[in-house]
Amino acid sequence: MGVGRGGISYLFLTGIQDGESRPKDFCVTCRLFSCARHSREMDLLSLLGEERRRINSQEQPSGMIRRDEIVACVWQGQITPEVLPEFLAPLENHTVIQGRDVFFTCVVNHLQSYKVAWIKSDSRAILAIHTHMVAHNSRLSVTHNGHNTWKLHVSNVQKNDSGTYMCQVNTDPMRSQMGYMEVVIPPDIMDDESADGMVTHEGGNIRLRCVATGSPKPIVTWKREDGRNIILREDGQKQSLKTFVGETLELTGVLRQEMGTYLCIASNNVPPTVSKRYSVDVHFSPLIKVTNQLVAAPINSDVVLQCYVEASPHAMNTWYRDAGEKLLPSDKYVMTEQPLNEYSWQMNLTVNSLEKRDFGGYVCSSVNALGKYDGVVRLQELHLSAKTTPTTLMKNTDIRQRKKPVLKGKKKNNSSGRRGQAGALEEGDSINSDDDFGTTQIMTGSTQEGQRTDRPVVPSLPPPPWVTVNAANLRHPSVSAILLLLLLPTTL
Repeated sequence: MGVGRGGISYLFLTGIQDGESRPKDFCVTCRLFSCARHSREMDLLSLLGEERRRINSQEQPSGMIRRDEIVACVWQGQITPEVLPEFLAPLENHTVIQGRDVFFTCVVNHLQSYKVAWIKSDSRAILAIHTHMVAHNSRLSVTHNGHNTWKLHVSNVQKNDSGTYMCQVNTDPMRSQMGYMEVVIPPDIMDDESADGMVTHEGGNIRLRCVATGSPKPIVTWKREDGRNIILREDGQKQSLKTFVGETLELTGVLRQEMGTYLCIASNNVPPTVSKRYSVDVHFSPLIKVTNQLVAAPINSDVVLQCYVEASPHAMNTWYRDAGEKLLPSDKYVMTEQPLNEYSWQMNLTVNSLEKRDFGGYVCSSVNALGKYDGVVRLQELHLSAKTTPTTLMKNTDIRQRKKPVLKGKKKNNSSGRRGQAGALEEGDSINSDDDFGTTQIMTGSTQEGQRTDRPVVPSLPPPPWVTVNAANLRHPSVSAILLLLLLPTTL
């Protein structure tokens, strides 16, 4: 091969002229073979061999080559080696949530007559060649921008789509690049019969199981819906935990305070995090706690009697007179119940316009499938003189330390001043006095010339430390000391 003027390269063929025994090198110009520009070197030599055959057979194409010359063909332009295809960017990796769409992008330069194929490496399955789909999967498709970019599209990605994908060019040797797709799945909690509600008697055991699926595998965490701690007991040891990690939660020696809703929370850093509610019920017979077992109030006033009930399952609560008469809602009696938690209620009985016949014992009764319990509140009359001001007695109060009220102004205004004090009686003016049998509550009012003033109502007080009382064991407490204090003269 040689280079002539104008950058033209010559390709020489050496042969023997007819009738001569020595070789000669001849270089003559011949026309451009248009098909040779896109052919390999062997193709070009093949074309030159064809020209030589023509010469030997005395076929002379348009005076460009003489039959007695060895053929030489001039390649117009530089003869350059073949440029192989090359990738311009690596194939990307993908992490995609199941159900989403994703695509791989393969950019190839100098592809020429070669083809791009898509292959799933782990199964060695050919998915597509150029723009033709080979795999019978409606979720797969390929696109080409008409230049150098091919894309493999995967719609509604599923878990089995995870794996390595290859973009391959059919050169020899083969050229390829690979990208990985990881399909992640949000957590999901499988149905479990324990989620419908677990029941045990107090002191029994309960097992809660929460099985979660997802990819990667979710972490299961337990907590109580009301924010209280989870109590675990094992080998005589007690643990109080805010959260517990694990699919199975074992509750042993369960007490009533541990009943309620427990939450199973599953997460694996793939949104969304999911949770499920598990109900825990602890059954026990009713228990009644009376905070004010003795209540004193004057005639014509309204008074509220209270009992606190604990029961599970929910009990039927009723008020009776101590003689056994069941009380029904009326203008005289107003009965309400206020829930305190899953197993506790506050029973309220309001007795309006007290009369002589209203004084005596009142029984709050609670019954469920496991038993019955009664509590007793005794209502006692409080005698007031016309000049008596509202008085509240407390346990351990030293009367000698009380200061006498100093009233300014004329004496004729004193009675009106006392009425003002009586009308200003507030909820905090009723104080409890505890003894061996519970709390004695005194409710006082004021009268003027036999006329009834505003009737104070004994307010609902937050329960002090529980005092449990059974009606069968109730004794009548002495209130002589209280009455003695009430009979003391009031100094104006």
